[in-house]
Amino acid sequence: MTQQDARFEDGGDHPLNLGALDAEDLQVVSTLAQDGIFPASEMQWLAGERRFAVLLNRFRWEDATAAGRRKRSVERVQSLLVVDNVVGVSSQGVERGDADTILSVLSVSFDAGEDADGAVILTLAGDGAIRLKVEALEVTLKDVTRPYIAPSKSAPSHPE
Repeated sequence: MTQQDARFEDGGDHPLNLGALDAEDLQVVSTLAQDGIFPASEMQWLAGERRFAVLLNRFRWEDATAAGRRKRSVERVQSLLVVDNVVGVSSQGVERGDADTILSVLSVSFDAGEDADGAVILTLAGDGAIRLKVEALEVTLKDVTRPYIAPSKSAPSHPE
């Protein structure tokens, strides 16, 4: 029996369900969450559960190049971005009182502390940021709906 490397096409169109327990894993989550958009009303800190969750409309970066080959439109999917072990939340440049404000994720990073603690930082477009103080890094990104055609019908772009 011959062994072959896995191919991208072997993954099919399955929903993402990823976890990050270190900064390297978090980089993958950050890449896939980039350009996810959400109204401010779709983020919630459950202090008693030590959990912060955001329901975002994630651009399907993992399918963006394959979309052209498959003659499909670019897609988004609703995903839950969940950070566990959260002991504090602060924000900058985010209007807390306006639940209809639309926010866009640029990156998700980890600022390590002395032990396993630190801060997960969601950097948002327009100079906004959400800082989640955590006892340990534990982040998940899980698709919760079927993909849908992106309303813009184009991939997000960033000036270089």
